[in-house]
Amino acid sequence: MAEQKDQAKIKEAIKRRKRETYTPVVPDMQLGFVHHNVDCIGCRACEIACKDKNGLPPGPRFRRVLYIEGGTYPEVYAYKVNLSCNHCAEPACLPACPTGAIWKRKDNGIVDIDSTLCIGCRRCEATCPYGAPQFIPEEKIVSKCNLCVDEIEAGRKPYCVMACMMRVLDIGPIDLLAENRVPTPAIGPNEEPVRLVKGFADPELTNPSILFVAHSKGKVER
Repeated sequence: MAEQKDQAKIKEAIKRRKRETYTPVVPDMQLGFVHHNVDCIGCRACEIACKDKNGLPPGPRFRRVLYIEGGTYPEVYAYKVNLSCNHCAEPACLPACPTGAIWKRKDNGIVDIDSTLCIGCRRCEATCPYGAPQFIPEEKIVSKCNLCVDEIEAGRKPYCVMACMMRVLDIGPIDLLAENRVPTPAIGPNEEPVRLVKGFADPELTNPSILFVAHSKGKVER
């Protein structure tokens, strides 16, 4: 009986989705991440904290620490790029979802997902240029980072931010972070965060809400 109700709910959501025209949500305030590529030591404590918070099985990772290496001896370099869902201003996953399971919150710009509406079609996974949606084989659904919205509503920060021992990961209003007007240990007083570093997909694709304090070899001239 419960399965029939779930199926009916999904079918109704699909019908409603077909009737509606997607209109991008302009949030009252857009929250986003900032990550210091240079000072990150790649300990992956943020990854583990995220998996613990969301009860994820082996395999899926809502947060990923990427190691970027390059150059030739003696001019070699290495840095980390810390990624999860970027809660984009123009998310590709949202209009791709056929059931309306993905939506953008009006108050803080978080791109959230209702797992009860997900049918596991994985269209969102295919469209996201940052690999944020993660397929959960045991449940046959897709899920992803929702910026620990329950923690934010309780006046706290996401688990990944709280777990970072180097304090190189933080959140805040993305426009204020871009101008270094938010007190955060992730951005030094004379540092300027950027939107694009090597190893990160072009931000023009979806206007992601993430900034980086870039390694000198990781900067991209636009």
